[in-house]
Parts: sequence; C-alpha cells; structure tokens
Amino acid sequence: AAPDPGPEGATYPIVCSEDVMSEKSHGTTDAPVQQDLRWGANRETADRICCYNRHFAEQSGYWTKTRFLVEARKAELPVEFYDSVTGKRLFVAPLGRSLNAFVQESNEHGWPSFRDPEVDWSEVRCLPNGECVSLAGTHLGHNLPDRKGNRYCINLVSVAGRPADDS
Repeated sequence: AAPDPGPEGATYPIVCSEDVMSEKSHGTTDAPVQQDLRWGANRETADRICCYNRHFAEQSGYWTKTRFLVEARKAELPVEFYDSVTGKRLFVAPLGRSLNAFVQESNEHGWPSFRDPEVDWSEVRCLPNGECVSLAGTHLGHNLPDRKGNRYCINLVSVAGRPADDS
C-alpha cells in the first residue's frame, strides 16, 4: 500500500513541536529498539542513534555495509521501512523512480534518501530545525532539501525495524 500522504492539503514536511522528542522511559522513546533488526543493522548503534541522540548519524555509507542492497535487489519493490523501535511503517521506496535511482541518490549523500511521496506522514514529522523523527520519538535523520525538493537523509538503523505484527 502507498504511504499515508497526511492530512488533505498538507504541505511537506509536516512539522511538529519538540514535545514529540521529550524525555521518555528510554531516552526519547518508550522502549529500546527491536532485538532482531533487518539487514544485519547493529542494534547497539541503532539504540544509541534512535533513542539517545538528536544530532548525530550512523557513519556515512554504513547502509551499504549491511545486507540492505543485496536484499532490496531481490525483494518485491517497493521496500517498506519500519521504525526500529515500534515497527510502524515510516517510508516506502522507491516510488516514482527506480531502485537504481534511489540507490544512486542515497550513495551520493551517504544515507538512504527519501522524497516526499515515499514518506508515511501518519508516523513521520520534522522539527523546525529539519530533524526528522517518528511520532514515537525515534530520531530518524534530517531533511536536507536540494534542487529537487525535500530530501530526507535517514539512518538505516532507524528504519531497520520489523513490522509490528512480525516482531
């Protein structure tokens, strides 16, 4: 299914207040990341970046060192990306472009790079400073717009969760 475009007439990114990232029982989230993340993503790195971080990212290119590319090339497209804490769907890609175009753009920037139509706005928001977060308080990455529009550079460890009904 296509991602939720958010409220009718919404302009992107949909912005939220700092309240979403308030202190909770596990950093900015209510729970740690899932035990068995997809694509061999490192759980310790994921927990640190998702739950106890507001500014830092996984290393540039980290996503290419996981099983993501191998598995995505074999998967039925588009690929669905889930919150590593809650298992809720956050992104669906590629949409309106090929997997090769998604990979090329992501390689150019060092992190998986999503565009507005690939964001599930029922669960994703941006803070006024460009920080991209889930409504559960998971730090995802940042919106770094370019000449094509909004570009959400997202840590793979933040979206390597298993669907809530599978985890």
